Amino acid sequence: MTARVFALPDLGEGLADAELVRWLVARGDAVVIDQPIAEVETAKSVVEVPSPFAGVVAALHGEEGETIAVGAPLLEVEEAGVPAASAEPAVSAEPVASAGGSGQVLVGYGTTDVTTTGRRARAVSLQAPPAAAPAPEVARIVPVVSPVVRSLARSHGVDLATVHASGDGGVVTRADVEAAFARPDRERLDREPADREPAAGEGDADARTGLLVRSTEPFSRFRRTVAETMTRSRGEIPEATVWVDVDATDLWNGRRRLQFDGRTPSLLSFVARFALAALARHPELAGRVTADGAGLQTFDGVNLGVAVDTPRGLVVPAIRRADLLSVRGLDAEFDRVARAARDGALAPAELTGSTFTINNYGSLGVDGSAAIINHPEVAILGIGRVLERPWVVDGAVVPRRIAQLSLVFDHRVTDGGVAAGFLREIADAIESPLGVLADTPPAGGAGRA
Repeated sequence: MTARVFALPDLGEGLADAELVRWLVARGDAVVIDQPIAEVETAKSVVEVPSPFAGVVAALHGEEGETIAVGAPLLEVEEAGVPAASAEPAVSAEPVASAGGSGQVLVGYGTTDVTTTGRRARAVSLQAPPAAAPAPEVARIVPVVSPVVRSLARSHGVDLATVHASGDGGVVTRADVEAAFARPDRERLDREPADREPAAGEGDADARTGLLVRSTEPFSRFRRTVAETMTRSRGEIPEATVWVDVDATDLWNGRRRLQFDGRTPSLLSFVARFALAALARHPELAGRVTADGAGLQTFDGVNLGVAVDTPRGLVVPAIRRADLLSVRGLDAEFDRVARAARDGALAPAELTGSTFTINNYGSLGVDGSAAIINHPEVAILGIGRVLERPWVVDGAVVPRRIAQLSLVFDHRVTDGGVAAGFLREIADAIESPLGVLADTPPAGGAGRA
């Protein structure tokens, strides 16, 4: 038999390692090409790693919770006697890869000739029990698409096998896990097993607060990365903020008369289009300070980051060459990346490379915020919620839809006059949207639908 060793690939742009969250296979299991074999957490996201080989799992390298370096062995597969696509597991929740599978191990790029309807179930070992032994009991296969849902279930102490699935095709959703956690008849995490030893400090009074310590948990890799990025941004960037209140009434009413694929376009897609048009005239605001802090890189185009609130925290997926997209194209991309981010389905490559970020904190119900620049970018645009307020128009006080815009910028790169002018351009476009949309095509071409 031939043993093939699969090393952990680089799951993003230069990531050095990943934390092993969960094995999806065990030693002796049969696997096929492109079958997810482990769930890992990088500095950017939680992703499933697919196998480039077909065969029987001979060895697993690493324990759950362990950090594994890129290039280090992750899995060993014995290939002999198990065809790459014909050896189907004894129990499977869905079809597996066909003979044309590419074996691509870069998560998020997909493979050819693969039919799936959700995540693959864990394969069951092809090694039959002895004839005299009773047939092994087959555990219920729980279809769970999202790593976020699995992480939520683990943190709440919910057994997914006991959860009622309400999603399409019997998929367990986040709402299902939360409903199971809320049931009064289930064993809660706060009802600790009798043999559990409390962690150091738990149950003791904290000297600073006088309160009993309930628990002490280290930051996850994701939260550590966020902390490092935010700390570096605050420590390195001499930032300043300008803001303006904008009358968005005409834009608010106009967009509600539009339908993109049966959906009313978001206000964000219009604001983003106006910001991208303004960035064509102020490319330094979509640049990056060099690593040594001595210069500025500007780019041919804009990769637009959009802040998305997810169960794991704030993530910023990047829409590549957003400057070439129309309002319709931007709206479709915002909807896609928001859904993928909340489902934990973004590839690591989609979480890097942004050159300018928009934070729609108004969707969280707040009017304004002085956001932190997404290092190593040099500016971030914030949008507050749109409220009906009294506003003076032609000498009369009338109700209008008002929103607050803020721009946080790196004072090393530009000065307040330029930043204020850039923000004013966006505000003017929001207040007179039809004229701006008629006269401002997407930078670089007609735009993609």
